[in-house]
Parts: sequence; C-alpha cells; structure tokens
Amino acid sequence: MKMKSILFLLGFVLCSITVTAQVQFDAKVSKKKLGINERLRIDFEMNQDGDNFRPPSFDGFRVVGGPNQSISNSWINGKRSFSKTYSYFLSPQTRGKITIAQATIEIEGETYKTLPVEVEVTAAVEVPKDGNNADYVASENVHLVAEVSNSNPYLNEALTVTYKLYVSHDVSITSQWREIDTPKYADFWSQNIDNQNNFKVYEGKYNGENYRYVVLRTTVLYPQKTGELEIEPLTLDIPIDVQGNRRDIFGRRLMERVNKTISAGKRTINVKPLPLEGKPDGFNGAVGDFTFDVNTNKTQLNANESLQLDVKVSGKGNLKLFTLPTVKLPNTLEVYEPEHSESVNTSIGGMSGSVMDSYTVVPQFKGTYPVNPITFSFFDPKTEKYRTITSKEFTIEVENGPISSATANTNSNDAKKQVVLSKDNFKYIKLDANLEPIAQKSFFKSPLFWSLLGGPFLLIPLFILAGKKRKERLNDVEGNKLRRANKLAKKYLSEAKRNIQNPAAFYEALERALHNYLKAKLNIETSEMEKGLISKMLLERNVEAPTVERFISLLKSCEFARYASSSTASVQQDYSKAVEVISNIDKQIQ
Repeated sequence: MKMKSILFLLGFVLCSITVTAQVQFDAKVSKKKLGINERLRIDFEMNQDGDNFRPPSFDGFRVVGGPNQSISNSWINGKRSFSKTYSYFLSPQTRGKITIAQATIEIEGETYKTLPVEVEVTAAVEVPKDGNNADYVASENVHLVAEVSNSNPYLNEALTVTYKLYVSHDVSITSQWREIDTPKYADFWSQNIDNQNNFKVYEGKYNGENYRYVVLRTTVLYPQKTGELEIEPLTLDIPIDVQGNRRDIFGRRLMERVNKTISAGKRTINVKPLPLEGKPDGFNGAVGDFTFDVNTNKTQLNANESLQLDVKVSGKGNLKLFTLPTVKLPNTLEVYEPEHSESVNTSIGGMSGSVMDSYTVVPQFKGTYPVNPITFSFFDPKTEKYRTITSKEFTIEVENGPISSATANTNSNDAKKQVVLSKDNFKYIKLDANLEPIAQKSFFKSPLFWSLLGGPFLLIPLFILAGKKRKERLNDVEGNKLRRANKLAKKYLSEAKRNIQNPAAFYEALERALHNYLKAKLNIETSEMEKGLISKMLLERNVEAPTVERFISLLKSCEFARYASSSTASVQQDYSKAVEVISNIDKQIQ
C-alpha cells in the first residue's frame, strides 16, 4: 500500500512538471465588435521566452500603435512565473467581419502559432462629445472639404473639384497625411493639377470661424454622361496633435497625437444634355469657346511637289475630346493621312491651347484646284448656343507638270487625247533597294583576322597580373579577417537594412539581429541577455571596452525606439554603427 502511494505521488509530480512546461502562445483582443471609428487592442501573450516574433499582416486594419513589449518574470515559493506580451493598437479600414491572421514565434527551436481571431466592424458609433477626449477634439477641429466649381454643368463642360483641409488654431498637423481612398471619377475625363507637394497655408473661414487651410489637390473634370453623377470621396489618414490631459512641471498641457480618418464626403453633379434646338449637322461634340482656321504653307507649286495644309482649332474647352473636321480635296490631289498635334495646357479653368491636323498634299497634274470652305461647329456654354465658323476658300495653282485628261479636253478638240506623263514622275519609284557590293573583302589577313589571332597573346600579361593580385589578397591575413567580419555583420543586419525606411520595424529587426549574433558568439539564450552579463562575457573574450560600450548603447537605442519615434537620419546612423561594432567584435573576440 505504501509503494502504491509513492508511485501515485511520483506520477502526479511528473504530470505537474509536464503541464508546467507546456508552451502557451495566445492572441487576445480588447473587443470582438467595434465601430469603424473605434480602436482595437490585440495582445500576443506567451509563457516562455522566444525569438523571431512575427506579427500577422493585419489586413483590413491600420496599425496606429505598437508593438509595445512587456515582460514579467517572478519567483513565488520557488516556482518561476514568466510572461511576455507584444501589444498592438489597430484602427479598422473597412466594415464587415475581419479575420486577424496567425502570429508566429520560435521557442527552443520549435515554431508556435496563435489561433486566428475574428472581429466584426460595424458602422461608426457615436463619439461622446467630451471636451477632454482627444479623438473628439481632433474630429471637431480638422475638416476635409471638396469644393465643386459648377454642380450643374453641360455635357463635356469643364468643372473643378478642389480638396481643402481646414485646421483650427487649437490643433496642429506636423506629419504627412496619407491617402486611404482616392476618387476614381468613373464617368468623367479627369486630370489632376500637380502642386508638387508645395502646400501653401492660407487663412480662411469654416462655419464662420477662423481656420487655416491648405489646398491638397485640384482636379479638372469633363462629364461624359448626362444625369446625376457621383464624385467619390477622398479619404485621408491624418496625424493630429491636440492638447492632452497631462501637464508638464510648469503646468502647461502636453500635446497628444491622434490618428483620424477624415473623408470629404460624396458630391453629386447634375449634368445637363446639350440642347437639340439649333444643333448643326456637322457638330462633333466640341464644347467651349474656340477659333477655327485652315491655311497652307504655299498656294503655287509644280506637280509632284508637296505642300502642307493645316486645320487648326484654338481656344478654351474640351480640346482633347473631339475630332477636327476633315478636308475634302479633288481626286487629282494626292492627300496623305493627317499628322495630329496638340498644344494643350490644363489649369483650374480647364483645357486651353490648340489642336491641329496637318495634311501633306502632292498634286499630280498641272491645273488650278479650289479648296472649298470647311465648317466647324461648337457649343458655347456661356451663351448656351451653338456657333459655326467657316474657313475661307482658296485655290492651289500647279504651274508645271503633266496635263490630266480633263484639262486636255478643255484645251483641245481631240476628246480622246491621253494623259501625257513626264519622265521624271516619281509615282512608281521603288523606295527599298536590295543592293550588294560587287567586290567582296576577304577575311584572311583582314584587321579582324589579325585582331582575333593576336588577341589571346595580349591577354597573357593581364592574367599574370590578376594572379599576382589574387595571391597578395590571399596572403593579406588582416585584410581577409576584416572582410570576413564585415560580411558577417551585413549577414546579421540584412533584415534591418531592408526596413531602414520604417524606424519601428528597423529597430525591432536590429534588436533581433544583435541577439542572434550574441547567441552565435557567446552561446547564451535570449532570457540570459542582461546588459551586465553581456558586458562581462565580451570583456572576458578580450573585446575592447569602448567596443563593448558601443554595443550596449545600441541595445539601449533599440529599447528606447519602442517608446519614442526616430528619424531616418538616426536610423541610418545606428545601422552604420551596428555594422562597425559587430565587425570590431568579430575581429577582437577570442
């Protein structure tokens, strides 16, 4: 009976140890249902320390805070209790049910994953109108407005949408905003007027109060359909600094940063069709105020010479959205396809400039050829009437050349007289000739022959010189050791370098690289990486004290970066410092 009790007690202890050693890695969210204007906190908790933590991609959310890392390590009655947590703060970007994917971590060579978490995002919930609430203060003091120059235009009449960001004097915006949703303008011809990120601050009024504002974007639109057309909203993510509840030692309120998603709202445009009354037969969709001209570079020439005839429309309107009238000339004039050219500038008022079709005309026979007037019609939205412009009539005089049968009939009584063609007529000239030289040059004893024959002998000194350089490089022990050290440093810091434009991700990768390097060189675990112990072990391995101090300062920079943002300049400086420090340690360590 006593033996059974001992065996039972031993089994109970072994089971307790097994349960205690079991790894737990869980994902916990602050709420399973939230509005699109609320925030979500997610914690990734583990009961054992691990390496290479990789968060999910957070599709459908924007990370507005984190990762924040906390560690709890305690001993109670001889029993160790360990907990490590990575925390993120998320802002939803879309409504519906969103699944947060799995996070991973490596613990004692094994990879562990959390379970996916499903969160439901509903419509925006009412934010309490609390003057001390930073979110409420930010939403009441920053506004995005879409101003439309004409909400009731005609078809193909220009209108301008100007997006203005109004900011009151009680808050400030110190960082760049980011576009979340950009309008597509599906039923419009559109062109943005680039301000080259030169945002000028103006003073103005919003709802009767003094505000500052900047013009974010100006877009020129030409409606391509009639009826009610919707302009999609522009949506921005904006970091806003507001006065928080905390105060400094002098009693002044400290600024608190809030990330807000602000939209300009949809705008509806009622597009009127062009009137049917008075519409000319040759109207081709031109809307605006134009001038029309047809001219040629010469009116007197010989047969088989060429002239250029230009059809040009100038003015202000939808210059790129209609076709120019075509030219009709006698059949005895050979006319080539026109060359289209545009000189159009798009400003806040719409398109202005000119469009032109240039025809190349080659007369084949002697004679006088009239060019009939050409008409161009357009709709003027200012007068709400159609206008038609007619070009002047002119003639083309072909002075010398063969005579056509029609001309011969008028000048001779012989009605059957054939056309007399000149000998220099180029109508049947062959443009592509396949000519080959009669005398073929021999390859033997040619310059190329002697170059190929003597080239290998000229390369022998280069190979000898390269061999000497390689031998000197292999004998350079210190240089080879330095190169190997730099290569090892770059190997460990490759991931940090890829994230050098993202300070948060950079310092997380840099800390992981430094820990992995210490594990490889000192054979210690992450849980043992205390700065005093690291300094002691490096000094014992004959690493110089200044190098050790610089390594410890790098670890401190990584820890400080979790709680304060860093500039790109400091990131680049810390990366260069890390390469140098790892290289020096690798050369000095024994």
